[in-house]
Amino acid sequence: MRFKGFSRRRFAKIAAWSVFGISVRPSTAAANAASGFAKAKFANFPDNFLWGTATSAYQVEGAINEDGRGASIWDRFTHLKGKIIDQSTADIANDHYHRYKGDVQLIKELGARAYRFSIAWPRVFPEGTGTPNPKGLDFYNRLVDELLANGIEPFVTLYHWDLPQALQDRYGGWRSRDTSQAFADYAGYVAERISDRVKSIFTINECARLVQAGFGTAIDAPGLSLPQKEINQVRHHVALGHGLAVQAIRAHARSGTRVGPAENMEICIPAIETPANVRAAEIATREFNAGYLTAILEGKYTDGFLAYAGADAPTFTPEDLKAISSPIDFVGLNVYMPNHYVIAGENGEGFFPLPFAATYPHMDSNWLRIGPEAMYWAPRHVAKLWNVKSIYITENGTSAADRLSGDGKIYDVDRIMYLRNYLTQLQRATSEGIPVEGYFVWSLMDNFEWSDGYEKRFGLYHVDFKTQRRTPKLSASFYQEVVKRNAVA
Repeated sequence: MRFKGFSRRRFAKIAAWSVFGISVRPSTAAANAASGFAKAKFANFPDNFLWGTATSAYQVEGAINEDGRGASIWDRFTHLKGKIIDQSTADIANDHYHRYKGDVQLIKELGARAYRFSIAWPRVFPEGTGTPNPKGLDFYNRLVDELLANGIEPFVTLYHWDLPQALQDRYGGWRSRDTSQAFADYAGYVAERISDRVKSIFTINECARLVQAGFGTAIDAPGLSLPQKEINQVRHHVALGHGLAVQAIRAHARSGTRVGPAENMEICIPAIETPANVRAAEIATREFNAGYLTAILEGKYTDGFLAYAGADAPTFTPEDLKAISSPIDFVGLNVYMPNHYVIAGENGEGFFPLPFAATYPHMDSNWLRIGPEAMYWAPRHVAKLWNVKSIYITENGTSAADRLSGDGKIYDVDRIMYLRNYLTQLQRATSEGIPVEGYFVWSLMDNFEWSDGYEKRFGLYHVDFKTQRRTPKLSASFYQEVVKRNAVA
């Protein structure tokens, strides 16, 4: 924008002291007060709170046909016409497979001390089972070594949706418990070989999303729309895969290796914080998560879940439930938005979920409702309901407008607004002793955002996908300051 008679530089200088011709030059007292605000101490997070960033293999790596990698269900899905909004694929994505050393430096520039990334199952086992591919695991060994050399702790996710296509063809993927066992075998193999350096392993990322979007609405790979009974059976097999993987990791990993799930739980928030409504939100949280997280933490499906499912309930055995509830060391929570606001039912019993207004505000992605309090209630419920002693926020972030300004920079104040408000609620949680040990912002850099392709950008670093140039956004500076202060900036 250019104002008549003013250069940009001169306008900026004048604007610093006047608004619409009214002088706003600060007095000495005001200047001193402003200085005092700048020096005010922010509420800190706990000592040794772990600040990190996150990505996933399929979204950033590219190199889908290199070094013996097998095909994944997402490779096939993205090449089907009409499945991805911008008709793109992740064949190249961020080319992280070749540029990982530079990307590690981006993490280091933020001051972050941890990086959550996923291992591509088809890189390690191109056919899903059978003969492993040494070159596939070699890449992750190099990445882990590079992270450690730069003082960054690796957190590994074993499954972030990129199922080997061979298992989909052979078994129907997660429709079969054979895939649950194959996942456990893969998990044990990887854990045995990386746990000398990797101490924290997440089994499966977002069961809720991969089941509903992949097997219910067909938005995600493998693109199926199954009857509800089959959807519930798929969810059971994913939960079983998690439990069997925990057992395999315990059997094969070095002593001291920690393991747990990373879930986008249904977050239930009391509409008004009265004791009755808080209790209603807790009851709702347990029931809305009954098909996965509750089963993992309680070793059973709730009576409410089974009654609601009726004839569509999954088929399972007591041995299945015992495996699913294998003891874990932490719970990872992917927190983006509230799922339900609830009030207590009549006479203060049960819960009543409230509908969202049509005008409820959202971010650049229209599914991403703005509700910072979700960041408080999600870990609070997990700690209170199930006595979980170690929690990580494994994802939190937002897409934003991310328009390049005339100076080639991105001033993403919308993303900063979102992160600041959510982190304020997280600080509320930790200040009350809720055991959140770390936070991983989603994401390190713009990447392939599943069915949205490259249309939506979640990164702290802007990526020009034609040149692969990474450019820090203003939110990168914001997050850098948060990490530096160990407080909301």
